[in-house]
Amino acid sequence: MPPASGYAASNGAAYERFIGRWTARLGREIAARSLPSAPGPLLDVGCGTGSLSAALAAMHPDRAITGIDPAVAYLDFARAREDCAQVTFASGDAQALDAEDRSFAGVYAAIVLNFLADPAAAAREMRRVLRAGGLAVAAGWDFRGGLVYQRLLWDSAASLDPDAAALRDRLFSHPLALPDGLDALWREAGFVDVTRDEVTIRMDFADFDDYWQPLLGGQGPVGGYVAGLEPDLRRRVEAAVRAAFLSGSPDGPRSLTATAWLVSGSAPNGDARP
Repeated sequence: MPPASGYAASNGAAYERFIGRWTARLGREIAARSLPSAPGPLLDVGCGTGSLSAALAAMHPDRAITGIDPAVAYLDFARAREDCAQVTFASGDAQALDAEDRSFAGVYAAIVLNFLADPAAAAREMRRVLRAGGLAVAAGWDFRGGLVYQRLLWDSAASLDPDAAALRDRLFSHPLALPDGLDALWREAGFVDVTRDEVTIRMDFADFDDYWQPLLGGQGPVGGYVAGLEPDLRRRVEAAVRAAFLSGSPDGPRSLTATAWLVSGSAPNGDARP
């Protein structure tokens, strides 16, 4: 991700343990619900470690698929995946795509646009490279109302640390995390037939360690926050989050919900690009 996002993206394996195991579930839902009607190649913008790319490859084994991301460590992980053997991965910036106009039959961006410095530029670029009548899909977490694992952490940490409160508020109030945010972005970019849905998956944790330890890998805003805490504050935050995770019951399995907004649209037939 661009540095302006504050998104730490340094270790593909750590990202998989932190969130990739859950974006894989989300990616399968997106691929199954968002089917391009025309033949042709697909583009996964901000592909990360390849969760959505793998789902698209499984759904469309005869299509050429490209995934782009600026994080070299994530791309290295994605290239090593057996379920992404048909995908071409390349370093790239969503806000300035290295692709010809109208190159793709479908373009996708999952859990990436709200971390970009200029998501509107990325949306315009996705429209530019999309063929007339092609499908454009974006997904973003409902941070404020539908992402339980982060709500649990940020609300607990905010009671102890003003920096956590500021980070929580920035994430939760981002326009693209709100119900109408992605819809508005898609319409402003010139996509037509825009529709909004939501996708809910389960995040199944074996115990508190399965929830907490992946955060120490330092990936993403929440992992970067936890890993960067000085030891005493980290211990206090961990104790508060543990209490919230346990909620009066013994440690053990927990299944938390995670909801993402899913928006789709298409490139108009026969009009000029804005």
